[in-house]
Amino acid sequence: MKKLYKNTFFNLCKTFGILMLVLCLSQSLYAQNQPKKAKVPPPIARREVSGVVKDDTKLGIPSCTVKLTSIHDTLVTSTNDDGIFVIKNVKEAVYTLTVSSLGYKTFVGKFKQNDVTPRIVMDPIFLKNEENALKEVTINGTPSITYKTDTVEYKASDYIVRENATVDELLKKMEGMEVGSDGSLTHQGNTITKAKINGKTYLGGDVSSAIQNLPAEIVDKIQIVDDYGDQAARTGIKDGDPEKILNIVTRTDKSVGNSLRLGAGAGNNKRYEGSLFATRLNQNQVIGINGRINNTVTGVANSGGDSNGGGGGGNRGGNGGGGNNGGGNSSSGSGGTATSASPSFSYRDQLGKKIKINTNYSFRYNDNNSSNISESFSPTIPYNTHTSSESLRNSSSKTHNFSFELEDDIDSANFIRFSPNISLSTTNNSTISSTIQTIRTRQDRKGLSSSISTRPNINATAFYQHVFKKPRRNLSVQLTFGNSDADATSEQNNNILYYDTTNIVTKDSLVHRLIERKNLTRNYRASFTYVEPLTSSTQIEFNSQVNYNGYDNKAITSNINASGNSQIVDSLSNIYEYSFTQSRVALNFRYGLGNEAKVRFSAGLTAIPAVLAGSKASLGTTTRRTSFNLIPIARFQYLWSKQHSIQLNYSGNANEPSFDQIQPVRDESNPQNPVVGNPALKVTFSHSINTAYNNYIANSKLNYSINGNATFSQNKVVTNRVVIAGPYGSQLNETHYVNLNGNYNLNGNYSINKQLNDRKYNLAFRGNFSYNHGVSMNNNVAYETNSWVFYEKFGPRITPNDWVEVNPSASFNFTKSASTLSTSSSTDFKTKTTALNIDGKFYFLKGFELGYSASKNFVTGINANITSNPLVINSYLQRDFWHRRISATVQVFDILNQNNFVNRDVNVDGSYTDTKSNALSRYFMFRLSANLQKWTGARGRNGNGIMRRGDGSFMN
Repeated sequence: MKKLYKNTFFNLCKTFGILMLVLCLSQSLYAQNQPKKAKVPPPIARREVSGVVKDDTKLGIPSCTVKLTSIHDTLVTSTNDDGIFVIKNVKEAVYTLTVSSLGYKTFVGKFKQNDVTPRIVMDPIFLKNEENALKEVTINGTPSITYKTDTVEYKASDYIVRENATVDELLKKMEGMEVGSDGSLTHQGNTITKAKINGKTYLGGDVSSAIQNLPAEIVDKIQIVDDYGDQAARTGIKDGDPEKILNIVTRTDKSVGNSLRLGAGAGNNKRYEGSLFATRLNQNQVIGINGRINNTVTGVANSGGDSNGGGGGGNRGGNGGGGNNGGGNSSSGSGGTATSASPSFSYRDQLGKKIKINTNYSFRYNDNNSSNISESFSPTIPYNTHTSSESLRNSSSKTHNFSFELEDDIDSANFIRFSPNISLSTTNNSTISSTIQTIRTRQDRKGLSSSISTRPNINATAFYQHVFKKPRRNLSVQLTFGNSDADATSEQNNNILYYDTTNIVTKDSLVHRLIERKNLTRNYRASFTYVEPLTSSTQIEFNSQVNYNGYDNKAITSNINASGNSQIVDSLSNIYEYSFTQSRVALNFRYGLGNEAKVRFSAGLTAIPAVLAGSKASLGTTTRRTSFNLIPIARFQYLWSKQHSIQLNYSGNANEPSFDQIQPVRDESNPQNPVVGNPALKVTFSHSINTAYNNYIANSKLNYSINGNATFSQNKVVTNRVVIAGPYGSQLNETHYVNLNGNYNLNGNYSINKQLNDRKYNLAFRGNFSYNHGVSMNNNVAYETNSWVFYEKFGPRITPNDWVEVNPSASFNFTKSASTLSTSSSTDFKTKTTALNIDGKFYFLKGFELGYSASKNFVTGINANITSNPLVINSYLQRDFWHRRISATVQVFDILNQNNFVNRDVNVDGSYTDTKSNALSRYFMFRLSANLQKWTGARGRNGNGIMRRGDGSFMN
């Protein structure tokens, strides 16, 4: 047994020794073969790769998937709305690029770039259509409507119009758009004030000239832009309220060409019209000539056939509506007859690689004759004021406008713009009027007045921006100068009859006066902005500015005796000068930058110190007032997608009372309404909250939007009408000014559009609501006025086939106003208007077109002698030749001769005025028109591809 244990122990030791020997040998071999410590390689250089993806028509393809792969890279991005992609932090200069998009063949390419280039701009990548795509699926690229930060964009190719159609016909097909017969344009209830083409003002910005003449076939996109000014467009810093503008983006394959439109017409009663429109486009180069002359009738709807026809609208309601407030026969014009001429010229070009110019000139001549009948009511204590008047008015005006813009891209870091503007206007007015005014006793006035005024205006703006090497960091300086000199001379010859309580004339007074006015205004503005980026999605914005407005005013009133000699009346004359200087210093934080950001908001604070100072030479008085206000800045936007967004903005504004309102003197320039200022008036501060919700469901072709606004005013300046004793036992309303709180306004609107059967049927619903709570004062007694306005409209557009178009509409307008001034029912009123409209076209045989429009209003709440609920019918017959390039048209307006123009204006103090203007609207016109055009595609320079900005302007 001992021997067995001994052998076992010996074997274990032997085995352990062998294992230790093997382990030692392994460690020795590992130590001998261990490599030396490698050096750390230098960091790999990173670069930025960008390019553009296009289709066969050389248009950018949005939403393409772009994948870059290399030894060290796997990066994926997508193209923006213009087909442009940017890939950052690329480690290798040798890479493979894969580009794919639904409806197109996938592109795969290998590239070897310069390894030391930090920014690589690739040549355009072209995708070919996928021939094997399912026939049941139609690929249209981006949806018809997309919502961006400050822009609503429509893809024009999704809306079908007839051959040789104009832009206004295209706009009528788009959701939320309403085109008036006079060429006016509204979008979701907001008026469009200016027109641009590829990002620059066109023909002075006149909307009607642009949309009624430019051909629809050249349009790639229609953009409705919230424009905060050129400085904001360059820096991104927004201040104040935006202006709604139309920007027409042309198709790349139709951005070079010429268009000519000629028209001439004649009608009964010596009526005539003529028009000329010519334009030349060559990418960024634009030449436009537009001229029109006519002697027609205002207050009549255009029944179609030609964009040069017709006058204003049929019946409409004012602020509360006395007629139809919308529909095919509506316009914001006025009744009467008019002779007008309006030539304009536009030239835009790029001089070399860096300098661009854009110049516009326009002339407007208008001679309008109108007759008006009006009735007005004003609540006063202890007697209400009723006024009835009739007038014959002639007004002629001439206006010249010239604007010039010079831009210089000095280098990649510096930019400068200089833009002077000059305008000159001359106006002549003459009025014969008869007025009956009753407060407690009756007072009649028959008058003859005439006036002439001239107003030259000169202003210029210089803008400079410097962009630093750090992305988004930039600063800018803008200087603005303006000078306006207005001279006006008016002569008033009035016969005033005073009555007692039994309507017996107690005094017949003749007042013959000459009033000479001179107003000189000077404006200076300097602003500075600076943007400092914090992260890729945040930045700090600083904005400061100083605004100076100086006024030098003189009003001399003289009595003219029977022999024609004049004598100055000191009590009715006024000589004064004053200035208003306001500074603004704002600091703002913004989050959410770039096209892919879903949440965008900004918050900050603005400090506004101001000084109002002046003197009144005629009375030897001086005034100096200072104020200081802090206004928060708040903007928020959330984008679920490019078709679904909501935004909320807050803005505050401080307004000083006018110089006249704070003068503690009695102004008797109008003896029937003397005015006394109040030197204790405070600054009015207004809070405004705006919200907008938009959604476009592309698959269902359903678009709906909701907009809301609330405004609250503190220390609002309101009038205090005080009844005082006048001469010969009459009563006069003397106007005073006071500050009152409690004034606010709420309003909202909605728009719903549903397209059916490939857009052959468009169901459009629109409505708005407004509630105004006003606080005023009468005879030193404060009172409240509450007014409501409801408006609803249903207006489908029906085009079931190629030969018929039918556009019926029905609208309802309800206005109510109630005042706490007294319990008398005369301080409360209601107005209801139901408007039925229909217009359409029939295309028959070969080249014939029959158009018609009809409107019928049912109005209640307006005096019977004002409205007569007319039925207005217009029609035309047109023959087209040579693919609609030539046409002959016969038009008949107001076949039943029933049109009248009705308007009700409602004021916050509960007063209102109903006005009926003459329309003289039954007449016919015969027209000949020609439309010639030819378009080709844009080409890159020096063999480069086409690159465009978001507003349509060309980069090369």
